Parts: sequence; structure tokens; C-alpha cells
Amino acid sequence: MIRASIEKGSPTKALLDYKAILVYGVFKPDYRTISYVLEACKMVCSVNIALETHSRVIKCGFESYPSLLSSLVVVYAVCGWPDYGHRVSDEIPDWGFSVVLGNVITGSYLRMGGFDEANRVFRRMGHRDVVSWNTMIAGCVKNARPKEAISFFRKMLKSGFEPDGFSFASVLTACGRLGALSHGEWIHSLMVERDVEINFILSSALIDMYSKCGNVGAAREVFDSVRRDDVSVWNAMVTGLAVHGLASDVMAIYSRMKDENVLPDSITFVGILTACSHCGLVEEGQQFFECMKTRYLIEPQLEHYGTLIDLLGRAGRIEEAYKMIKAMPMEPDIVIWRALLSACRNRGIPNFGEVAIDKMTHPESGDYVMMSNMYSSARRWDNAEKMREVMKKNKVRKNRGLSWIEIGGIIHQFKAGDWSHPESETIYRLLEGLIKRTKLGGFVPAVELVFLDVSEEEKEANLSNHSEKLALAYGILKTSLGTEIRISKNLRTCYDCHSWMKMVSRVLNRVIVMRDRIRFHRFESGSCSCNDYW
Repeated sequence: MIRASIEKGSPTKALLDYKAILVYGVFKPDYRTISYVLEACKMVCSVNIALETHSRVIKCGFESYPSLLSSLVVVYAVCGWPDYGHRVSDEIPDWGFSVVLGNVITGSYLRMGGFDEANRVFRRMGHRDVVSWNTMIAGCVKNARPKEAISFFRKMLKSGFEPDGFSFASVLTACGRLGALSHGEWIHSLMVERDVEINFILSSALIDMYSKCGNVGAAREVFDSVRRDDVSVWNAMVTGLAVHGLASDVMAIYSRMKDENVLPDSITFVGILTACSHCGLVEEGQQFFECMKTRYLIEPQLEHYGTLIDLLGRAGRIEEAYKMIKAMPMEPDIVIWRALLSACRNRGIPNFGEVAIDKMTHPESGDYVMMSNMYSSARRWDNAEKMREVMKKNKVRKNRGLSWIEIGGIIHQFKAGDWSHPESETIYRLLEGLIKRTKLGGFVPAVELVFLDVSEEEKEANLSNHSEKLALAYGILKTSLGTEIRISKNLRTCYDCHSWMKMVSRVLNRVIVMRDRIRFHRFESGSCSCNDYW
């Protein structure tokens, strides 16, 4: 009866039947009964019943059954109690730890964000298969550990396993997240060398990787060379062009979709609206928003409203953006309010910013900093101080700027004011000389961005130590003339760094491609591809 209930998708009834057995005491549950009960616990995510069942396993002497212990590990992992699963997994003898079981357990831990526990189980597995490696690579990507994903992929190759399409798709995603172009190119060459069949998933992954690594030309080449009968391939190209601010190219891709009778979906329109937002095409964005609803009968989701509100906010139409938020048919999330807050910061309008931050359920450090800076710009010092006090009270730490650059296949990371790099002394010396050269060229540091009660010299020193400047200095130190320098950053770049990068590109006659949290910037001959609209 219990098994039948589980097979029919009624785990609650299975647990009620099990409870009846215990209450009436007519039968003693055996190890098979316990295994079905644990399956039901996993389905309904019931930790309490799992704990009771665990005690019964011990009481009845069922600890000698590895399958029951394994089921307990999975239940605890799925229900968000990895510590209990960790303890139980210590009791599983190696002979009972099969490949399939190991894959299930590692997958469960990774779904719950328990990367360390999953990695520990993976290392204990005496035998692994391609699924084992794929589980870890994909889990690293999901848990924001792209460097580890690439490392696992390399170890997989060294262990003699042949990667499949899933392996390549996952590791390409990791390369895109990191902006690791040389790694991505190496993986692409492996796919060609091993004659891997390029389906729409891999086509999309390649286009996405090249776009996120700043090489739009390579992304276009892939797009033009593969089959495009699935809309996801088109979406990858639209999104890739959008983050580079190439709105006219996005419109051209959209026209090709119509010519080739490919129906756009909701993701397509997120990309199109993003492109409009990055280029200030308000009327065009509004037309696409209406076209999506009326022509393609696609119901707008939060993502579409978010990009449209961002579009209006960037264009300074903040009241209009706020009216749209209030008229939305669904509850706005934190991303929507953050778009409004960012627009208020750009335009120096703290009143609407106050509304936005009050509506956020869990504001992050960047939200508080934006609001505090807005108050400081408006010379509302008391409000700025109160905002900093709220941050202290809520124990919110300000996110430090982090930038990274790939040189010779190695990712070098820099934090603002960081001296941990082994070549820091040379980097800072080069940076100091570079700052002097840009000042002679007419660059003026934006000291008004530093909201600290310190001297002008100290404010300049604060700006000169930003992470992207350190990464650029290292790139100049390690690359030859004519080589494009590609930098990635975890936050939105500041106005001072943006202006300085433009000046460096002119003074040194170098092309600098920088990816920040919002979009790509291509600095060349003293100007930026964003046209100072970002």
C-alpha cells in the first residue's frame, strides 16, 4: 500500500499509512518499509519524519543496510539538512557506495548549495562515470564557482573520460561567466578536434561564451555557421549583442528571424528591450513591448517590466517608470525596485529612491550605498549618516570591487586597494605613471564621487586604487602593443574609471574591453562604445 501510494504520486497518503502501522502496532516495519517511507519523506521534504525514521533505523538494527543510509543522506540533502547527511555518509562502507548512488548524493547536495559536501562525496567515490563529472561541473556553475568548473573539466580529461555535450555546454557557461576567452577557445577547438555534434544547445552555449568574453565577432561566426531552427540560438545572439549595446545589430537579427519564419519568444524580447535600454531607445522599446503583447500574444513577465522600467529610468523618465511599477499586474520584485533606485541615483532624485529602498525586502550593500551617495550629493548629510547607521545596525557589509583579467590562461584577480598580487609593486608603479600621463592628457579625477571627509589628495588616491585600474595596469604590463585588453568586473564601473579608461585608450593607442555588472564597454581612441550612456 505504501509503495503503491508513492508510485501514484501520493507520498502524504504513504506516510499516513506508515503512521497507522506504528499507532496500531500490528506489524513491525521492515527495512523495505523504511526505504519507501524515506522516499516519501524526500518527496514531501519532511525532515521531522525523516529524523523519526532515522532513529527507527538505529533502534531496529538496520544500520547494516547501506541503501537505507544512502537514502537518509539524500533525504537530508534534499530537505536542506546537509550536516545530518554528512554524518550519515561517514557510515556508508565503500563497497556500498555505487556510482549511481554517488551521483544522486552529489547532485542532491549541489541542488541545495552544499558544494563542499558534494565534493567530499565525489572524492570518496571509488568509481566514477561521465555523469559523475558532469554533475560536479554543472554544480560548480550553478553554485557560482566557474573556476572550479573548468578545473573539474580538465581533471575529467586527465582521468581519461570522454566529455559529452552536457560537459561541453556546462564548461562553456563557466568560461562565459569568467570572461575566460582563451579557455573558451581551447574548449571550442576540443569540440572541433573530437568531432562533437553541434546541436542547438551547444550552438547557444558557444555564442553565449564568445559574447560574454567580449569577442562578438567570433559569436557572429558561430551563429552564421550553425543550424538556426531553434529559437534559443537566435536568443543567444540577441542577448550577446544586447549586452554590448549593439541595438541596431539586434534589430537586424530580429528582422532575420521574421524572414526565416522563426517565432520570437519571451527571452527574445528581454534581449531586445535590454538593447533598447542600453542605447536610450525609449520609443522603440515601448513599441517592442506592445508588439510582444499584441502580435505574438506573449504575456509580459517581471523580466520584461524590469527592462522597460530600466529603459525609462535611464532616459530620466522616472515618474513614468514609477507609474508603470504601480500599474504592473504582479508584485514588483527587488530587481524592479533596484532599477528605479539606480535611475534615481543617476539623476540625483532621492525622493523616488527612498520609495524604492523602502519597498525592498532585503536591500543589499550596494542599495544602501546608492541611497547614501544620493543623500550626500544632495547635501542631506543627516540622511546619509542615518543610511550608514542602518547598514551598521543590519550588519550589511559593502561589496568590494573585484576585477579580473586572463593572461596566459590564468585568471588574475584584483580588489580595490589590493596588494596581494605577487607583482603588486610593479603594478602600482606602472599605474602611478599611467595616471600622470592621463592627467597631462587632460584627465581630471572625479573626486566628487568620494563621499569622505578627507583632503583632495586622499580622494584622488582612493579613486586611483579601484580594482579595474589595477587589472588594466597588469594587462598593460603583460601584453604587447596592439593586443586587446579584456577586463571583467563584479560591480558597475564608476564614472571616474570610465572616463580614465577612455583617456588611457587614447594616450596608449590601445583597445580596452571591459565587462561590468551591467554591460560591455569598448574603449578605443578616447571614446567608449556605450557613448557614455550606461
